[in-house]
Amino acid sequence: MILEVVKYGHPTLRKKGARVESVTPAIKELIANMFETMYAARGIGLAAQQVGEALLVTVIDVREASAERPSTLELNGQPADPHKLMPLVLINPELKSVGEMVAGPEGCLSFPEVYADISRPEKVDVVAMNEDGQRIEFRAGGLLARAIQHETDHLNGILFIDRMDSDTKKEMKAELDELQAGTKAVLAGKKASGTPSKL
Repeated sequence: MILEVVKYGHPTLRKKGARVESVTPAIKELIANMFETMYAARGIGLAAQQVGEALLVTVIDVREASAERPSTLELNGQPADPHKLMPLVLINPELKSVGEMVAGPEGCLSFPEVYADISRPEKVDVVAMNEDGQRIEFRAGGLLARAIQHETDHLNGILFIDRMDSDTKKEMKAELDELQAGTKAVLAGKKASGTPSKL
């Protein structure tokens, strides 16, 4: 089922996710719906907060973008094909930054038409649980590392605009204020009409 992607201004985007202790049928259904939603929106990553659920769950698939923006993967210290991990589910992910800070373009499904260069560590070591409840560990680089960091930020209530430099944020202020106001107006309308406020 395709879920509604909540936009900037929705309170769930600022909530830190709750840990997932076990992969229940409800979590499996959420993961399946998140993948369907992400692919329908032509995204490469989606966090649970973006569909109104404050949980430490994210889905990622960088294959569509790999021609223009390559990724790297290391398993047990050995180079591996990043595509073998795709599609990727990360539950309760923990990251450790590795390497230099590098700037690269980012967008976000919760910020339609907003793009900016964001500086992030070039590589990350990742420890997480997968959709089968198994522990996974790997080192990611390139686009995969960027996507994982972007989505893990979402899981902690951090948005990519928080990582923008001050000049970029100033340039985009009017656009961001308009997006936020539009979201709040929709939420207020739903509340007033008595319909559920989940976008």
